[in-house]
Amino acid sequence: MFSHIMVLCVGNICRSPMGEAILAARVKQRGIVVESAGIGALTGHPADPLAVELLAELGLDISNHRARQLSEEMARPADLMLVMEQWHQKEIERMLPMCRGRVHLFGKWGNFIVPDPYRQPRRAFERALTLIEQGAAEWEAKL
Repeated sequence: MFSHIMVLCVGNICRSPMGEAILAARVKQRGIVVESAGIGALTGHPADPLAVELLAELGLDISNHRARQLSEEMARPADLMLVMEQWHQKEIERMLPMCRGRVHLFGKWGNFIVPDPYRQPRRAFERALTLIEQGAAEWEAKL
């Protein structure tokens, strides 16, 4: 059983905060801790306004989110680390070899990646969110 999940992307301002909020809402009743971070985080920055807006439309508030850089200390308690693209997995395992075997694609079960919507129009954020919702539902079924 997983008790601590990390959701990761690059900057920790678009995909991973959305993934954290969506997945956390789905597994809340199970007592699973869900956090997010970035492998090249814009440390201290808030979530992108489009991410905040889209999640608010779903009743989820990420307005207090601040980007965090993945560290060994953060990674240590994570039973499962979910990334948006394959190269994220390779980079995490290069940075933190202890994470090998715990890093998987957010879209693993549907065999998809979640493209980065950063600095793109709302439609790109909507597409990323749709994929994140799909991945979260598929992971929820497997947990």
